[in-house]
Amino acid sequence: MHRRVALLSAAALVAGALAPAGAAQAGARNGPDRDGPVRWSATDSWSERRTVSQYWTRQRMLAAQPLSSPAPRRTARSEQPSLGDPWSARGTTTRTRGSRTTRGSSITPSRGAPWSAAGTSAVERQAAVPNSPGLQWTDEGAVVRTTGRVFFTTADGQNSSCSGTAVTSTNESVVMTAGHCVKLNGRFHRNWAFVPAFDDGRRPFGTWVASRLLTTQQWNAREDINFDVGAAVVAPLQNRTLTDVVGGQGVAFNQPRIRQMFSFGYPAAEPFDGSELIYCSGRSFNDTVQTRDLGLRCNMTGGASGGPWFQGFDESTGLGWLNSVNSFKYNFAPDFMFGPFFGDEAMAVYRAAQNTNAL
Repeated sequence: MHRRVALLSAAALVAGALAPAGAAQAGARNGPDRDGPVRWSATDSWSERRTVSQYWTRQRMLAAQPLSSPAPRRTARSEQPSLGDPWSARGTTTRTRGSRTTRGSSITPSRGAPWSAAGTSAVERQAAVPNSPGLQWTDEGAVVRTTGRVFFTTADGQNSSCSGTAVTSTNESVVMTAGHCVKLNGRFHRNWAFVPAFDDGRRPFGTWVASRLLTTQQWNAREDINFDVGAAVVAPLQNRTLTDVVGGQGVAFNQPRIRQMFSFGYPAAEPFDGSELIYCSGRSFNDTVQTRDLGLRCNMTGGASGGPWFQGFDESTGLGWLNSVNSFKYNFAPDFMFGPFFGDEAMAVYRAAQNTNAL
């Protein structure tokens, strides 16, 4: 019997509030590369971006509600994420001096053996970290600035929300999220925007509008849940790039699967309301039911989709290595979250995004 699951994006139909006439549409000018990720145009001009930014009023953002989405499908073409060489890049932080904010230094990307938390064994670190099934994040640190809510309008006119993360990148403009947070039911979303450090409708670092959207070939072709990975390249805001303003989390691909993880997001379905940053933490495990994803004990709900999973997360700095994203939950196991393995396909999405012009 087919097992039903629920993806964790959030949406609400706003009465009479479909995309305005001038709103950006996800265009067909780009499309998939021959062997790489799918790229799509979200906006092509500053006037389109201004329209999208103005569209997302506080009222529309707060009105977003959970949306049921298709269950994962097993087909003859179902694939397993490719496992290649481990690769990681450390994140960047921001330092405020008076009214001026500067970026911290970034470590050169590394290829080879998996990284580890310096000076702490995996066993010692797991014992020292208090596991959480879903609590409000009350500490400060980079995770508050780099994690945010994602807002967009689906093809059927529903105003929706997910979660996302600003990550270190060459163009300083990449937001990583879930594949279904950029495209669902065969159509890319429109009016796509990222709001870092969202706080009950407040936008302390502004609204960042996407210029390009990307996802994996496998999610684009058949919405294969094993490849539910997406990214957005956001345009500069007031002549500054995203990670120049908020910093960027590190990224890591082809890492060991079963490790201590921290997951963050903005769940919007009861008992949450999308107004606060929530986290889960614990040791990940392999899904043995239907997918090749990772699992984590977590009671976050709709709206958390696309939120980051970190390996090597440092609670004192709020920095870690993005190594998966919130993707789906089984209806029969609501206390567990699942996220895709970050293999070569996820890395290809990230690399394509960081090499994409943000304008």
